Amino acid sequence: MVDIIFEPHATSLDNEAHLASGWNDIELSELGEQQARELGERYKGQTFDAIFCSDLQRSYLTAHLAFGGKFPIIHDVRLRECDYGDMTQADKKLVDAEKPKRITDPFPGGESYEQACIRMQSILDEIRENYAGKRVMIIGHRATQYGLEHSVLGKPIAEVVSAPWAWQPGWHYQML
Repeated sequence: MVDIIFEPHATSLDNEAHLASGWNDIELSELGEQQARELGERYKGQTFDAIFCSDLQRSYLTAHLAFGGKFPIIHDVRLRECDYGDMTQADKKLVDAEKPKRITDPFPGGESYEQACIRMQSILDEIRENYAGKRVMIIGHRATQYGLEHSVLGKPIAEVVSAPWAWQPGWHYQML
């Protein structure tokens, strides 16, 4: 079993502008930098065998600001947000309305949530193999969490994409 804590990346400039970033590599806002430091404080005194994050700066900067050199931080492209293609940086409300239609049918010029979950499954298989009996954190995006909900908890992709989402301080998963 692998003990996984999932944390979403801190607030980015696109988040503050109500834009759907997708694969746009946008930086953290001032609020986001503060949130990242607070993330580190929330887990002060706890240990992780590794911190996994996407290669998008809003994810890896959250990890680095929160944990610095305390734990190994591993960047991996497979932990990226869904690729919204032509809808990258569109108004978040427009992209949110489109999400239920993009379970198997890709965003124009992008990918589907099914494809994003396949990416996630690939890295989760490696984590399962290499971190059995260990505790890791994954700092990622909404699609990262959809992949965890689908792969670890067995929930249908359409269900997790359509479910209401609200921030909370960490989601806990145990992957067998």
